[in-house]
Amino acid sequence: MPGLPAAHAEIPVWNAENWYFEDFEIGDKIRSIRRTISEGESMAFNSMVMDHHPYVSDERFAVEQGVFGRRLVAGAFVFSLGLGLAATNCLNSFSYGYDRLRFIKPVFIGDTIYTIRENLSKQVHNATMGKLRVTYSVFKAEGEQVLYAEHLLTALYRNPADFADEARAVMAAKEAVHG
Repeated sequence: MPGLPAAHAEIPVWNAENWYFEDFEIGDKIRSIRRTISEGESMAFNSMVMDHHPYVSDERFAVEQGVFGRRLVAGAFVFSLGLGLAATNCLNSFSYGYDRLRFIKPVFIGDTIYTIRENLSKQVHNATMGKLRVTYSVFKAEGEQVLYAEHLLTALYRNPADFADEARAVMAAKEAVHG
């Protein structure tokens, strides 16, 4: 590791895994710690992303005219926190996108959330990596689901030769479709 003394470089990086495609087991689940969302961080997020909708930034509007009677936490912030709570720094995987993002119930300032992540599926993607689909289900209070999303990511093969034949078939099928 450039820039570190050798003795420091030998120490594993915290929260960083060297998982490869083969290491992801379908059905595996993890649960995050809980996290309470404060007003300050909610407003800081709103300011950073320029989300100043009255439901997330105007207390008086939210209480007097809002449907929920109090201020919401921006959905994009709940999404970011929810994923961050269960994210790992896997050195061999890369985000490919998200599907089926749903904001199921409102989240309010002061709510405490946690996330359950589950490995749903995996498939050969190309000659060097496979594609994974994992769910992120975010809950508040005593298990009330507030958000659902599916994360698509790619992960390097530990031994690409093990997937070479299937990868060639997948790539040929993609070429046939896209010309």
